[in-house]
Amino acid sequence: MKYVIIGGDAAGMSAAMEIYRHDETAQITTLEKGQHYSYGQCGLPYVIDGTVPKAEDVVHKTAAQFREKYAIDARTGHCVTKIDAVERKVYGYKTDSSENFEVAYDRLLIATGAEPKRALPDAQYEMDGIYHFKTIPQTQDIQRILDDIQQVTIIGGGYIALELAETFKQAGKQVRIILRSSQVASFLEYEFAEKIQQELLQQGVEIVFNEKLQRYKGDGHVVAVQTDRATYQTDIVVEAVGVEPNTAFLEDSGVYTLKNGAILVNPHMETSMQYVYAAGDCASHYHNVKGKNDYIPLGTTANKQGRIAGLNMSGTPEEFRGIVGTSILKCFDLQIAKAGLNEHEAKALGYDYETYTHEAGNHASYYPNVEQIYMKMIWRKRSQELLGIQLIGKDGIDKRIDVFATALHQRLKLHDLIDLDLSYAPPFNSVWDPLQQVAKRQF
Repeated sequence: MKYVIIGGDAAGMSAAMEIYRHDETAQITTLEKGQHYSYGQCGLPYVIDGTVPKAEDVVHKTAAQFREKYAIDARTGHCVTKIDAVERKVYGYKTDSSENFEVAYDRLLIATGAEPKRALPDAQYEMDGIYHFKTIPQTQDIQRILDDIQQVTIIGGGYIALELAETFKQAGKQVRIILRSSQVASFLEYEFAEKIQQELLQQGVEIVFNEKLQRYKGDGHVVAVQTDRATYQTDIVVEAVGVEPNTAFLEDSGVYTLKNGAILVNPHMETSMQYVYAAGDCASHYHNVKGKNDYIPLGTTANKQGRIAGLNMSGTPEEFRGIVGTSILKCFDLQIAKAGLNEHEAKALGYDYETYTHEAGNHASYYPNVEQIYMKMIWRKRSQELLGIQLIGKDGIDKRIDVFATALHQRLKLHDLIDLDLSYAPPFNSVWDPLQQVAKRQF
């Protein structure tokens, strides 16, 4: 059986390893456009301030290791431009020579990930000093100029933008964030975003709200950012306005996608074309709380979907059981997390719901150095089935978000939180965990 995988990162190589384990006669070929395989993109922001010493440290396995240890034909510099799902062939070119290639397959996995969105038309990117941040080479490009710059302007206010604001500031740079909206972290409600904004300002990060980016100014190298209200001097610009599925090459392939280009897959990771699978940041993600296909690209989901795809491709039936939209990030001294729905999302879906906002200590009040956890929980009004939570604080957020995500996945109700046998000792918790405190107040 000839297996071809387009993409050599999380989803692609998770699938490759499952095929390797379950089909001893497998011929596996992986086609990666770049030069790096299987690396943790989420660790790259922490290279900027030296928390992670160098970009290569986030690599899990190299292409050479996949070739030598697992006999996987792991190719680099192979850009796929077309698939023919009828003839079962993949077409593309080699990035170092522009030489064309074609590869036949019996089973195909599309794991091409996502590409950073651009904030302006292409003509604006002819000058130097405008960066995106997703790959090892992009990180290395920024590292090379880091000592020569002082002012960094970040376009956007999402996960990557907030992480980069911290790491650039920790690296001793002046940092400005420009937003066309009135808050950072649009995935949160304003009362939570406001706490992040206060933290950013306390740390010396400038935030510009409600201004629309118009153009970059400079002669060969960017020197200023112009919005509809002002012009801001800068040494470099980093755009962090989100990502979009890397699926443009599938036009006319017969592979169905969502409106945003994410490949529509069933629980077995099968696409609309026979023997063609998809997984990771280029694919749809079924949201268990919303009850529909969604697109929330995260490394955890990519690895899980890749595993499920590899199992099904190699003859072991398994289903992907969906997501609940769990995410967490660090911004200076704050930990910020969300799972399930916020109130805006619950309202848009037409749910009849209730909410409760609560503040509690991360451990026993009499134990030293207690930190407050601020949370908002949402549940269905009649059934009391849990719908979502947002949390923010300086410590203990990771524990609570994972407990709540598990409860969401198991479709627990508000009362069920009270019955959970959670750990307790004064340095770690109160006798009633903050999540349970919310549930107790409703009964």
